[in-house]
Parts: sequence; structure tokens; C-alpha cells
Amino acid sequence: MQLRPLGRSGLSIAPIVFGGNVFGWTADEPTSFALLDAFVDGGFNAIDTADVYSRWAPGHVGGESETIIGQWLRQRGKRDDVIIMTKVGNDMGEGRKGLGAAHIEHSVEASLRRLQTDYIDLYQEHSDDEAAPVEETMAAFAKLVRSGKVRAIGASNITPARLRGSLAAAAADDGARYESLQPHYNLVERPGYERDYEPLAIEQGLGVIPYWSLASGFLTGKYRSQADVAKSPRGGMAAKYLGARGLAVLAALDAIAAELGATPAQVALAWLIARPSITAPIASATSVAQWHELAKAASLTLSAEAVARLDAASA
Repeated sequence: MQLRPLGRSGLSIAPIVFGGNVFGWTADEPTSFALLDAFVDGGFNAIDTADVYSRWAPGHVGGESETIIGQWLRQRGKRDDVIIMTKVGNDMGEGRKGLGAAHIEHSVEASLRRLQTDYIDLYQEHSDDEAAPVEETMAAFAKLVRSGKVRAIGASNITPARLRGSLAAAAADDGARYESLQPHYNLVERPGYERDYEPLAIEQGLGVIPYWSLASGFLTGKYRSQADVAKSPRGGMAAKYLGARGLAVLAALDAIAAELGATPAQVALAWLIARPSITAPIASATSVAQWHELAKAASLTLSAEAVARLDAASA
């Protein structure tokens, strides 16, 4: 597996990141362990999670995903084989949220305990907190890097202006800076990233690991009509793409997948992997068979002509 540098962080990751939001939620512990085993056995290494996963599920309090990853790490002894990415900032209840220094300091300790490790490879702000000055947030993250508890830091769900401000604050203090960006980006969600973030990511040498790479399942081809949407609890999230543009993207994916002997999901991920500014898309699976299918995207080469067809269909 050819690894890619994650910006200037010194971390190197495989072309697909596993999205750990499913662990302890739609994948129970035995399934999660099987998924992680298959992921690492296939030569992949980066696992993305967050402290808040999966607080939204009935009876959950947050930390379920990190806990399962930690148990897997302890049982398998593979800490040196993986890059652990987690996040801080979203609402954990009882006022525990945001990017103030005290909350970051408390949260990293909780994540380290759940993950059963003494360091986090990439610690990311999950959602921006405009109540916290960027100088305070960046100083808190820099302290974690200096202590060795965190190897690098990254940003997600942050405005371009706040991202620039955060990078400037880090430079002014000669502290750790954001080395990665986790944006919402895929074949049917292009303008926001390409217009507002991609030039900055290239200028600053940021690694980019987009989430919702398959547009809530829409780019798998599973949802092609309102009737399809009604069959799945997640269908409502994909329904907004059922317009002329979305169907044109599916038609292009279908045609290219047929030519390559691939699936639409593999082609959609390969399009992201091929984009020069992208380090690795994040993708989730809830079964080993599903993961094995997605993993093939890492070795799928799209011709310039195929990329141009997808660009045109999704423009």
C-alpha cells in the first residue's frame, strides 16, 4: 500500500481513512473488531473517530467509538500499526463542548483513556467555536503537541476566515498549526470545498481528508428514486441529491464502473483519491464484505478521460 503524507504533519496514511462513527452504533463490538482487522490486514492504517461518537444513539453518552477502538488496540497490540484520528468540540452534554482551553485539556485526557493509548496521532477540532479566540484554542492544542499527548492537529467544520486566523495565530506564537482539514466533499458536494478551501489547503500544504465521501450512500447508487429513499433510515439524507444533476452523476458513475468492472462507490472514491489536493477520503462500512468492496477503490486508476466525464457530470 502506497502511503501519502498528511500535509506537513509527518504522518503518512493509506488512500482511504476508515470512518469510525459506526463503531458501537451500527456495528457492534465483534463486527467492529472484524472491520478493524480487515482494514489493517489490507494495508490501510488511518482510523477517524470523535469523542462525541455516538452520543446521538438512544442510551449512548458519547465515547462509544473511541472505547471500542481502545479495546481493539489493547487486544490486538497494533498501536504502532495505525494512525488514530479523533476530534473535540462537539456537545458532549452537561456544558461539555467548544474549543476553550479547559475543555480541550479535559477532553484529550478522556479520549486517551477511552482509546487506551498515551498519544493521539491527529487531534482535530470537530466544529468551530466562535466564542473561543483562535489564539486560546491554538495555544491549547500546541501545549498538547509539546507534551507528546498529540502528534499533530487538524480542523473540521471551520470557516475559511477562522481557518486562516487559526493558522496565523499559530505562526505568530511559533506553535503547532493545523496540518489537516476535514471538509464535506464528494462528487455531488463540490463548490464549497473547491471555491473556499482547496486554494487555501494547497497554499498552506494541508492534508485533506473529506467526510461523507459517498454522500450519505447516494453515490453507491442505492438511492435512485423516492421509493428507494423510503426504504432506508438514511435515505432522507440522500433524498436531496435526487435531481437532474445527481442522476447525471449516477449515470456517469454507472458507465465508468461498467467499463472498469468496478462499482459506482469505488469509482466515486477513486475520483476523490485522484484529486491532487486530497490526501484520503473517509469511508465507513458496517460489514467486512462491504469494506472489502470499498477498499478496492484504493487500487482503481481512473483515466483522465473518466475523470473529465465525472467532472462534467458533477459540475
